[in-house]
Amino acid sequence: MTGLIATLSGISQTQNFSLLGLIALLALLLNLIAINRFVHTTRGKTDAKTNTIDDQITLLDLLLPQTQCGQCGHLGCRPYAEAILNGAATNLCPPGGEITARRLARLVGDFSTALNPAHMPPLSFSVARIREDECIGCTKCIQACPTDAIFGAAKRMHSIIEAECNGCDLCVEPCPVDCIDLIARNDEYQNSQRRAGGRP
Repeated sequence: MTGLIATLSGISQTQNFSLLGLIALLALLLNLIAINRFVHTTRGKTDAKTNTIDDQITLLDLLLPQTQCGQCGHLGCRPYAEAILNGAATNLCPPGGEITARRLARLVGDFSTALNPAHMPPLSFSVARIREDECIGCTKCIQACPTDAIFGAAKRMHSIIEAECNGCDLCVEPCPVDCIDLIARNDEYQNSQRRAGGRP
């Protein structure tokens, strides 16, 4: 913005520049300021009641962790956001944890409730592990992982970044050699962090 004003100032000092051109540039500047203010005002709206249904869904979707893991019982984060507007519970997202559940409840004017216990065990108590000596490097688990917690190259051994794994189990089924296990997490401090607010 400052650079544009400096440019206008420099242009206005040249003798070949017409008054009409200066007015057009000033109008453009005012237009940009108005658009900028509109964008900031729109971003600031968080009350779902004042927005259209699409805006409400977008706001809910922004609060969700975008892991697309399906642990909530829906096909992804946006479908879950749509379901919340149609009356689904706001406490079904393990990767988001209880913090996300509270934020979702606040946005739709619902009572805040703890994360549904039926949806907690995969996130809180298990993590995927690859038996690396059996891995054939097919990359099917990488494609299935919603949190990018698996790394490796084609025809090379794969590994899992445990801090990023949310225990969703989506990598187990595509594995053609069945070399992925879900194992219990023993770090209770990390488990409590994950229950409270998703991945640490």
